[in-house]
Amino acid sequence: MADVVRLTKRYRGATVVDDVSFRVHTGTITGFLGPNGAGKTTTLRMMLGLATPSVGTVAIDGRPLGELSEPWRHVGAVLESNDFHPARTGRDHLRVLARLCDIDDARVDVLLDLVGLTAAGRRQVGGYSLGMRQRLGLAAAMLGEPRLLILDEPTNGLDPVGVRWMRELMRSFADAGGAVLMSSHLLAEAQHTVDQVLIIDQGRLIADAPLGELVPPGGDLEDAYLDLVTGTAGAVR
Repeated sequence: MADVVRLTKRYRGATVVDDVSFRVHTGTITGFLGPNGAGKTTTLRMMLGLATPSVGTVAIDGRPLGELSEPWRHVGAVLESNDFHPARTGRDHLRVLARLCDIDDARVDVLLDLVGLTAAGRRQVGGYSLGMRQRLGLAAAMLGEPRLLILDEPTNGLDPVGVRWMRELMRSFADAGGAVLMSSHLLAEAQHTVDQVLIIDQGRLIADAPLGELVPPGGDLEDAYLDLVTGTAGAVR
């Protein structure tokens, strides 16, 4: 679904992502974990063409993103929850995006229902809570019926009911033949959600393993994560 090969990013002589390679597989939810400043968001931005790699390549469905004629049919993303015009309604925000991508307005109403914003869709986004903006961003990411979702902290701002809803939505998306790459600081939630674990620290990938290999039966992802990040365990490959 997605292949990241030797991805490196340097800013003013500082290397913030260093020779990172991994693959996101169809039918899986992959958790992308790491401390603040580890390089997670920069990696996601390079995957989406929002930042140019200093070295390395990214392929979505076997091709560079820039070569895809309709990239929204292949990948949808939520990196921030504040890139909305506050005076525009949620429904109109989606309709504008749909028109730009030649997507029928009927898809907008389907997605508003899916993310639980049918009633709120006629309200201005400026009055939305953070959790509602997360839901609207997810609806926008799914407009083109992509096969890959890239989500940065997707449960941020959601209440416990919303967190479970997000988990179930990601699982159903993957089970239907899609793939999800999600970053998160919520390790307990990630343990309930992901199939594959990537851990990045100081720009370098220090773990790439199925959850069941990284965390033994009855074990805790938080313990495994802290062992790796604090250097008390070897890298997992």
